[in-house]
Amino acid sequence: MNDIVNAPTTFQQAYVFDMDGTIYLGDHLLPGAKRMIEELHRRQIPVRFLSNNPTKDPHQYVEKLARLGLPTEVSDISNTVVTTTNWLRANHPDATVFAISEEPLKRSLREAGIRLSEDPAEIDIVVASYDRQFDYRKLQIAFDAIWFHKRAFLVQTNPDRFCPFPGGRGEPDCAAITAAIEACTGTTCQVNLGKPSPVMLTAALEGLDVAVEDCVMVGDRLQTDIQMALDTGMGSACVLTGEATADDVAALDRAHRPTWVLDRIDRLIPASVWDELGWSDDDQ
Repeated sequence: MNDIVNAPTTFQQAYVFDMDGTIYLGDHLLPGAKRMIEELHRRQIPVRFLSNNPTKDPHQYVEKLARLGLPTEVSDISNTVVTTTNWLRANHPDATVFAISEEPLKRSLREAGIRLSEDPAEIDIVVASYDRQFDYRKLQIAFDAIWFHKRAFLVQTNPDRFCPFPGGRGEPDCAAITAAIEACTGTTCQVNLGKPSPVMLTAALEGLDVAVEDCVMVGDRLQTDIQMALDTGMGSACVLTGEATADDVAALDRAHRPTWVLDRIDRLIPASVWDELGWSDDDQ
């Protein structure tokens, strides 16, 4: 692990953070997260938060971060509820959508004027998402809209296989639902609206006058967080507090490794600043 872990020695101009597995796990901040965010704010360095989780809207994330001691503006948060709604409104405003999702996404689509339906004969787009109420009835509607009526196509909010939980557990995520629809219809998902899609980066940097190459994406997943950074020329930091392990990183060829690998999130703050502030690993 010591051969893999390396930390930045200078500050970047802006930071984009994944949340689940990076800033917090479950209902607990990860070690060093609070003081790290506070130090970036103190230095007036822009901070943005991203999540592939569509089961909460930005306001709910603001509430959660506030409970955890990290007051945040709604404008600093973007997730797949935002990107999916924006993409449909921009590209298919008149489409009739069947959203296999939980209420935050459905509510956002309705508020944006997107028509929702469960009638396969009138569905234009099936949106697969993280849905803990997914059942055979919903699969049948998607099947009929895509395969039988041959009018709908499939998009997904995010490509994650599972959502990590404390204690090493997890729940099947959107990719499992997408795979079920693809398997029975023989179709292929046409659009991904979560990381590593560049639409997430666009959402994160909106309103910031900072070049992509001067930002860093910080996350715990190589296939989404880090891949988005690699695809867009953005610096990246993989924190080993969520999905990715040191062995996972070591297995990559050097061209596909993150810029930095951190054993804890506050290693983003250069070691020289740790010394100035009197920080230690024992502090939170």
